[in-house]
Amino acid sequence: MFIMKIEILGTGCAKCKALEKVAQEAVAKIGGFHEVKKVEDIVEIMKYNVISTPGLVIDGVVKSSGKLLSVDEVIALMQGETGTAEVKSSCGCGGKC
Repeated sequence: MFIMKIEILGTGCAKCKALEKVAQEAVAKIGGFHEVKKVEDIVEIMKYNVISTPGLVIDGVVKSSGKLLSVDEVIALMQGETGTAEVKSSCGCGGKC
């Protein structure tokens, strides 16, 4: 059985906490024993070059930053339906902020 490591990057804001809950719901929905870990250490977050939180990392690859995803969006990323395409910040800067 393949176990995914899912990391939620964020220092504790409401959206970061909400994304952690969404990720846990996504894991529960698809089943399996996947690890969901909250990363709040800013040094660890910076290692992923994430500027805008919350960030979603699956098996060491940043899949989303700066956006609160839905359960279905997280499931799609977990199942690889969007490939390696990242969901960038919703502020309109194209990830430049």
